[in-house]
Amino acid sequence: MSISYAILEGEATHLEQVYALINELAVFEKEPTAVTNTVEQLKIDFSNQLFKFKVVERENSVIGFALYYFRYSTWKGKCIYLEDFYIQPAFRSLGIGGMLFDAVLQFAKHEGCQLLTWQVLDWNKEAIRFYRDKGAKIDETWFNGSIKIV
Repeated sequence: MSISYAILEGEATHLEQVYALINELAVFEKEPTAVTNTVEQLKIDFSNQLFKFKVVERENSVIGFALYYFRYSTWKGKCIYLEDFYIQPAFRSLGIGGMLFDAVLQFAKHEGCQLLTWQVLDWNKEAIRFYRDKGAKIDETWFNGSIKIV
């Protein structure tokens, strides 16, 4: 299947479609009711430069996205955290995800970042294989911690 698509810098006009994909991702990750963010909040946070994102666009529809932001490591320095990375299922295994991931890596390199980090669910074997094929180390020794603030 040959498709035409473009990887673009995310703009505020993309956020409604990205929000729909965020909800698709939540369903895929077996957390369909976990999304409490809104399109309006995404737009505010984007305008406040809290995150950046890239989209994969096909025929004016967003079929995938990568959302990331800068973070700081006391051990490494300036880094990027890849919060979400999602390609709709119908467009997987076509090389699109690899090109999107590479675009994020190039951005990180251009910005002088030392490290790109993210999380992957232990049951998502296809994603783990994808990341390992990209040369990533998947660390299985650290546990994630979080505290709900609200």
